[in-house]
Amino acid sequence: MYLKKVDGPRSVTLPDGTILTRADLPPKDTRRWVASRKAVLVQAVAYGLIPRAEVLQRYELSDEEFDLWTEAVQKHGVAGLKVTAIQKYRQL
Repeated sequence: MYLKKVDGPRSVTLPDGTILTRADLPPKDTRRWVASRKAVLVQAVAYGLIPRAEVLQRYELSDEEFDLWTEAVQKHGVAGLKVTAIQKYRQL
């Protein structure tokens, strides 16, 4: 079996006991960002699986966009990332 050389860990254990690996990250060509995919990226950066700079470059995201995702998860959890709930949470 061939393992690709990567910087940093191949997997991290989240506080709930689940294991997040690089294989769990969305594909590089992702264009449709649903809440679950956004949450995986935010968790991957927060727990040190992948550097923030690599996420921004790999998925062609802006700093502001990723900051909004991170803030939404911190304040409201994964539900805060859903597009239909954004207006609701911004009013709070």
